[in-house]
Parts: sequence; C-alpha cells; structure tokens
Amino acid sequence: MSNKTEIIEVDTEHLKKSFIEFPYEFYKDYDNWVEPLRFDVKNNLDTKKNPFYKHSKIKLWIAKKEGKIAGRIAGIINDSHNKYYNDKTGFFGFFECINDKEISRLLFEKAGDFVRSNGMDILRGPVNPSTNDECGLLVDGFDSPPVMLMPYNPEYYIDLITDAGFVKAKDLLAFWIDRDVIKDEQMMSRLDRISEMIIKKENLTIRNVNLKDFKNEVQRVRDVYNNAWQDNWGFVPMTEEEFNFIAANLKLAVDPAFVEFAEINGQPIGFSLALPDVNQAIKGLNGKLFPFGILKFLSNKKKINRLRVIIMGVKKEYHKKGIDAIFYRNIIKAGNTKKMRGAEISWVLEDNFAMKQTSEKLGANVYKTYRIYDKKL
Repeated sequence: MSNKTEIIEVDTEHLKKSFIEFPYEFYKDYDNWVEPLRFDVKNNLDTKKNPFYKHSKIKLWIAKKEGKIAGRIAGIINDSHNKYYNDKTGFFGFFECINDKEISRLLFEKAGDFVRSNGMDILRGPVNPSTNDECGLLVDGFDSPPVMLMPYNPEYYIDLITDAGFVKAKDLLAFWIDRDVIKDEQMMSRLDRISEMIIKKENLTIRNVNLKDFKNEVQRVRDVYNNAWQDNWGFVPMTEEEFNFIAANLKLAVDPAFVEFAEINGQPIGFSLALPDVNQAIKGLNGKLFPFGILKFLSNKKKINRLRVIIMGVKKEYHKKGIDAIFYRNIIKAGNTKKMRGAEISWVLEDNFAMKQTSEKLGANVYKTYRIYDKKL
C-alpha cells in the first residue's frame, strides 16, 4: 500500500460527517446526480434512529489519498437476511470512490474482512443498507437523472467492482412508460374492460389510501408486502418498526391519487404505490432544505411531472388473477389527470417475467439497469 493512501475506520462524529459529505463534493461535475437530503442520509446511517440496526450492524470506512478523501464504503451484517435465507451473506453499501483501483480494492477488502470476521462467506452489494432501501449499481442508462430512491454512479464503478473480483448476482430493471404511449385509446379501452371484469369476478373493492388513518394504513401495506414479496429474490421481511420508519420518510411525497388498496370484504389483498418523483424537487438544493431550500423545494414540487411506480403486489393466493392490470389502469388515469409526462416502473427483477411482460404490453421499455454483485470470500 502506498504511503499516500490510507483507509480509516469511521469511529467519531467528525469522521462520520466526512463520510456523509464526500458525495456532495465528489459529484459536483455530474449533471445527472441528484443530491439526497442530508437529514435523510444521516437518519439512514443513524444506528439509534434507524430500526434496521436493531437486528443488523454496520461499519464505515473512508479512504484518503494524499490527505484528501478519495472514497468510502460500509460493511453490513443483516441478521434478518441470513435467518430468512439460512445463508452467510454479508453486504457492502454506500460505496463511492475516485477512479483508482488501488483505493477501491482496499475499501472492498475492509468490507470483506469485516463480514468474514462475522462468519460470512459472500460479500454482496451495493445495498444502502438493505434491499428494502436504495440498492444496485447503475450499469446502463447514465444519460438521465435517477428517480427518487434509485442510485446514480459513474460508469467506471463497473470496472472498479469487477476488478475487485465481484460477479453479477442479479440485475434490477427500470422501465419507462411515456404518456404518449398510453394515449392509445384502443389499449386503454381494453385495459378498462379487463379491469372491470376482474373487479366483478373477484368481488374487489379498490380504494385510495386514507392519510388520516396513516398508522393503520401502513400496517395494512406491511401485511400485503410481507406476503406478496416473500418468494422474490433478495426479499427480507420488514419489522413493524422498520416499515413505520420507511413510511414516515415517504409520507411527505405521498399523493393519495397514486396509492391504492385492493380489498375483499374489507381485507386488503393487494396494494399499489406510485409516488411523484421528489428528486425533481430536491435537485439543486445541495441536500439542504433549510433555511433557504424549502422555498425552492415547494416551487419545484409544483413542476413534478413524472412518477415512480415502486410497489405493485397482491397476496400469494391472488397471484395470476390480473389484479395488477387494475392498478396500472388507475395509475395511468390519475397520471393523465395530474398531467404527468410518464413514469418509471422500478425496480423489476430481471427474471420477474410476469411483471416484465405486463410492463412491455403497456408500452414500457427498459431504460436503466442496476446490478447487484457477489464475491465469494
């Protein structure tokens, strides 16, 4: 190791601040990067505030080259994942690095040593800090900004990660559906017909979320989520506290017109969540809402014209009944009413053929690909 390069464990508040601040300087020349709000990043990494750390642990490092910060990484042990899958997989996340393979290798070694010392035999990532959060490395589609809660990174990261011995574990796809595509009256008429037929056949009630009953609504979502996604690759069931934490962070972005339950006899069996892309409102604020960013944020919020379709699922016993068609129909109609120019459907597992087929039938195309990597230790 060069005397000019050092890897430092983050064990003070000062170093943690440096860890958090690094990307804001690092990405200043990347037009498509969107600065996350600093308090969101701090809360995500706060082992006392974020309930994820009640069952998991994290260790952070920064790299310095010639006295200047040149990279960072986290090593993560997710006990819930390992209990659910009965495996020994550790994770890395929050990875950023200058284009220097010596530094990236040293960072990956630190994360690898940490998870290995905790009995792990695979290092997987990037996840920040789990698959229920922002995850994946952007490997295709660098020419536009990410939507909310999706990552962005320089293209050379692919080379840094593969150079360190990582191989592809799974691709996560992002589809784009343009408003122009869904103006097809014949397709919309067919979607209407199919939706009404399914509602009648399954005796469904479709309703929008009630924000006045937010706490109970969140638990209804969790009930559907932990059932509907249980067989998906990378899925880890969330505790009640974790779900509440994530929901509280998203509440300000929620527009009830884009959030729906499918119910039978008052019991939720499906759920759909699309959110106006808040990234369009926070871009240019340098991660700070206060004291002056809030006015710009409120002004930008009125100009949001795209959605992210985040969740669309039904409980296992109601799979393959076409209920997702109803959700798509209603999101498209609400999007047209609110003058949205399009939506990203993300993320979709590369081998989720049902979701891929439905998206493609609606006229959506894959426009970004994110990758999760594995390395045997």
